[in-house]
Amino acid sequence: MKQTIRKIAVLGLLLVTQVSPGFSQTSAELKTFLSQRLGLSEDQITAIQHGQPFAKNAEPRSPAEIFVIGVVYINAAPESYVKFVSDNNNLRHLPFPEFLAIKNFSNPPQLSDLQGFGLDSDDMKALRDCKPGKCEIQLPASTAMDELRKSVNWSAPNVDEQVNQLLQKLALSRLQDYQKEGSRTFGEVYNDKGQKVSVADQFKYMLSYYQVLPRDLPAFNKYIVDYPNAKLPNVQNTFRWERVNFGLKPTLFIIQVLTLRGEKPGEAAYVIADKQLYSSHYLETSLDLTFLIRGSDDPKQSGFYLVKTMACEQALLTGGFKGSMERKIAVGRSVSNLQKSLAYVKDVLEHQK
Repeated sequence: MKQTIRKIAVLGLLLVTQVSPGFSQTSAELKTFLSQRLGLSEDQITAIQHGQPFAKNAEPRSPAEIFVIGVVYINAAPESYVKFVSDNNNLRHLPFPEFLAIKNFSNPPQLSDLQGFGLDSDDMKALRDCKPGKCEIQLPASTAMDELRKSVNWSAPNVDEQVNQLLQKLALSRLQDYQKEGSRTFGEVYNDKGQKVSVADQFKYMLSYYQVLPRDLPAFNKYIVDYPNAKLPNVQNTFRWERVNFGLKPTLFIIQVLTLRGEKPGEAAYVIADKQLYSSHYLETSLDLTFLIRGSDDPKQSGFYLVKTMACEQALLTGGFKGSMERKIAVGRSVSNLQKSLAYVKDVLEHQK
């Protein structure tokens, strides 16, 4: 339940419902944001300025949404963080989430990139009982259920291998289509826990919450929504797949990482968006955002504020008493784990030689 929890890590954390449109401009405006929007006391803000990590949940718009936000000051160059998260070996050592496997896709992506991308034995058993509208496993395509019935021999001794090979082919096709057509490839719906969800519409709904992205970054917002048709010269794209343990069961993800480099004085040094393209469990849609805000208006001065935000949609959190309890646990763990991760990253970056 921990990416209930990224992504909820994650899970992106979101300055969301209370984000100041201009908070990415300067550290002074960030202080105003912390005080006036998040309601932090002077003592709490001073603690953040002195390196104390802080995290909290923000009010969602619906029971299916979770928003978590965290802030920490790091006495290092913003570029050191970008380099840190660009190395998958570093991500494996984060206290949360627990990465069981992580690999970048080639450019263009290849089927061989997905070696190790597969469901475990429990998921295989659940998949046998799947029906349209009632399935614990989210598959990469709306036609996946039919393809499984037609091409997989469920009585064969190598049935797990057959299923995972088909899963890898479907995942590769989904990514290739997305790179060509963008979010229009999400026209299909996931069938999870009996609920039909339009991923494309849900993702647009998340981005319609203006606090998800500062208003002074309209081009980046458009780029995220309209990829690959929108163009920005100062954005770098990376695609990867992950197998993550959140406490309930391992979950597969396909993620697009968009890194925007600030080019003008007063802009955030970097803004990083982790956009979920596929999840085998729990998360119907998620967007993680990271803002690197220089601690000084002088770009030559070291030190920056790391603002981590995460937003996600999870239908399993809307089901009566059980769903409300799972939500409470998920949010609590998310806040605690985010704070631990911020402290870990701060310690690593400040002690690098």
